[in-house]
Amino acid sequence: MAFLLFVVAAVLSVIGMATDNDTLFDVSWVAWLLGLLLALRAWRLHRKYGTPEKLMAAAESGDLPALRSVALLAKIQGDLDEAERLFRLGVDRKDPESMWEMGRLVEARDGLAASEQWFRMAAEHGHFAAKRFFRQGHALNMNGDNPL
Repeated sequence: MAFLLFVVAAVLSVIGMATDNDTLFDVSWVAWLLGLLLALRAWRLHRKYGTPEKLMAAAESGDLPALRSVALLAKIQGDLDEAERLFRLGVDRKDPESMWEMGRLVEARDGLAASEQWFRMAAEHGHFAAKRFFRQGHALNMNGDNPL
């Protein structure tokens, strides 16, 4: 994502300078700044865990972001049972992100109706995207009779 923002910023900078458009040039600075912030965040996360072994050790010691990362890796690698087991550990610790990811896992496997309990749980614990599912006219509250 940071790389994409750097490319966008470069294009905006060149076009802004070539056309003498101050607005494009100013927007390019915002894109440069956002790209830099995202790159620094990624570097900080890499520095925090550094290696897969450190990530696994952090997950085993109960670090929720590390636990979610390992669960997402398992999901990407197709080990859905392991991903579900790890997400459930996060759910047991009242982590809204784990609840959301559990809902996404169940939705992909069994459909939206089966995942409603997980999305509802995430929404009740403050997850912004999950709350949107229960607005009238949205995925889990189409006709308005299933609010949070």
